[in-house]
Amino acid sequence: MAASSARLLAAAAAAAAARGRAATTFRHAPTVSSSLSFPPNPHHRPSLHGRAGISFSSTSISLPSGSPHGASAPFNLFPPDSDPFIQWDPPPPDAASPLGAGAAGREAPGDLTLVVLLGWLGARQKHLRRYADLYRDRGVGSVRFVVPVRELLGLDLGRRVERRVADLAAEIAAWCDADHRRTLLFHTFSNTGWLAYGAILENLQSRADIIERIRGCIVDSAPVLEIRPEVWAAGFSAAMLKKSSSMTGPSVESPDGYTSNGTLNNLSSDVTRPTWGENILLSTLQKFFEIVLHLPDVNKRLEKVHSVLSEKQPTCPQFYLYSSADRVIPAECVERFIDMQKSLGQSVFAHNFVSSPHVDHYRSFPHVYAAKIDEFLKICSIARV
Repeated sequence: MAASSARLLAAAAAAAAARGRAATTFRHAPTVSSSLSFPPNPHHRPSLHGRAGISFSSTSISLPSGSPHGASAPFNLFPPDSDPFIQWDPPPPDAASPLGAGAAGREAPGDLTLVVLLGWLGARQKHLRRYADLYRDRGVGSVRFVVPVRELLGLDLGRRVERRVADLAAEIAAWCDADHRRTLLFHTFSNTGWLAYGAILENLQSRADIIERIRGCIVDSAPVLEIRPEVWAAGFSAAMLKKSSSMTGPSVESPDGYTSNGTLNNLSSDVTRPTWGENILLSTLQKFFEIVLHLPDVNKRLEKVHSVLSEKQPTCPQFYLYSSADRVIPAECVERFIDMQKSLGQSVFAHNFVSSPHVDHYRSFPHVYAAKIDEFLKICSIARV
């Protein structure tokens, strides 16, 4: 059944690509070299071996003969990955943590803060680099984690990703163990990054000393707590089609066609309305996830992570960045989760960007986004954890 589903996904994606925007090109992302001086164990490389998954590397099609790129231009549904799963970025020389581990939040010499950037499904290291630079400018080092689409559509049903997350949790713990003054931030993107955060918390449940170092969590374009096949289908469709997806464009529901800073949103029908090919892909994915997400093993693992995220989050401040125009993660789901966390006594903050697409708030409103991060860092610096 899994192999059959994979063939359906490949065929549907091919149709969606053929009917997508004609000018879209598909290129491999450049290789990102690892920094070997910053990780606690520079020789560590997560194992690439595990249970066999479906191989999509040979799944390719040709663009139609009318394509401006020529009839023989290949479109790889799942191109080979050149990015490492985990990428460490050292803090600037002589950096002073904006959080400070000293008494009453005052900086102490040698304090360092690390932000753990957990990418959306299909994000590349180069995408997260912009966020790493945002934090680096504020004296915060980072570790970036990405999940390629192929890793969650294999026969092992995500177990290899779970092992990668466990490797990341171990590296984070080793970094903290090197100096008791080191503190952590988490910045998650979409439901994939948010679930990875939950899995890391689960891996660190026996390390209360590490959990206490988490000074804040920023949640960008998430969460949806319920197991909803249509949300998973939308996320995977957006990740597979990238810029050809209507999910990544402005929403037709944007109020009066204007963005939250008053500038006009260019709402064109080819961006806001899915093609028939994308509709086929969405329908196929939804049927696929209606089966997969209710498999006992998968459902049990998801419920376990959801339980950690809803009931066992650290007592640090939480900050939710979302948009009413998000076509992947419904704003009402985010707001419902915010209300739940507030009812549990958590310190929760939120900002609705109103019109920006899924995981596109920083690109749409860079100055507002950066200012909100600065505000939250100040809150984290004085919060009692």
